[in-house]
Amino acid sequence: MSQAAAPNVAIIYYSSTGNVHALAQEVATGAEKAGAQVRVAKVAELAPEEAIAANPAWQAHVRETADVPVADPDLVTWADAIIFGSPTRFGNVASQLKQFIDTLGPLWGKGLLADKVYSGFVSTATPHGGRESTLLALYNTVHHFGGILVTPGYTAPIQYETGTPYGPSHHDAQGANPISDATRQSARYSGERVATVAARLKAGAS
Repeated sequence: MSQAAAPNVAIIYYSSTGNVHALAQEVATGAEKAGAQVRVAKVAELAPEEAIAANPAWQAHVRETADVPVADPDLVTWADAIIFGSPTRFGNVASQLKQFIDTLGPLWGKGLLADKVYSGFVSTATPHGGRESTLLALYNTVHHFGGILVTPGYTAPIQYETGTPYGPSHHDAQGANPISDATRQSARYSGERVATVAARLKAGAS
């Protein structure tokens, strides 16, 4: 891929105990494999300190990711493609990520969110805890942006193994299940696919 056509890919996520953070790294690896310029950023934490302190895994994750940049609207402006990551919260996007998305109103009002590529990935505690509904809820926002939705679909063998056409997803069984190799492969594939499609669109527009 020529440097001129290399897309800028922003991976913007929220993670409390580390699963979504780990998936973000895999998505970034896939996008980089496709030649993209990748920036990974977390959104700001909104939970009170006492809630974090009451959960050792959450507290440890906050310490371990202290050096991860915090996302801001400029990152979205920079990106040709944005991949959002979130844990599920009652079948929906976590409030931390939603709050960040809600700050993008000024960019939306200027039409600066349109015609970019978007995708997503999630993690949940229970097998049917809203992984698909969370991604579908997230993608409603993409339609309002006028964005171009690029999911992994069933476009590679790994997708038939994981069965996650809407985006990579993990079920952690309240911390008992580590992220599987198949899910990690799906995350890398999704990042690669988003970057590949974004590069084609960028090259066509230049």
